[in-house]
Amino acid sequence: MKRYLWNVLLGLDQFLSALTGGDPDETVSSRVGKASAAGSRLGRALEICLDGVFGAGHCRRSIEEDEGKNRVAGF
Repeated sequence: MKRYLWNVLLGLDQFLSALTGGDPDETVSSRVGKASAAGSRLGRALEICLDGVFGAGHCRRSIEEDEGKNRVAGF
């Protein structure tokens, strides 16, 4: 059951990424971490929020270097 819930939450995360113009196989945290690292003000603001919920450094640790090539828009 634990694995099932994790899979559902991951799918929802990736769905939210796709809804906002991101790669459908990349998480929101990965996108935010990349945007913040690239100097995006919006990315930094979102990183502060997500890190506040999931722990310091969450977004940077979540960066998936091999994902994001299929995004339509980005922050």
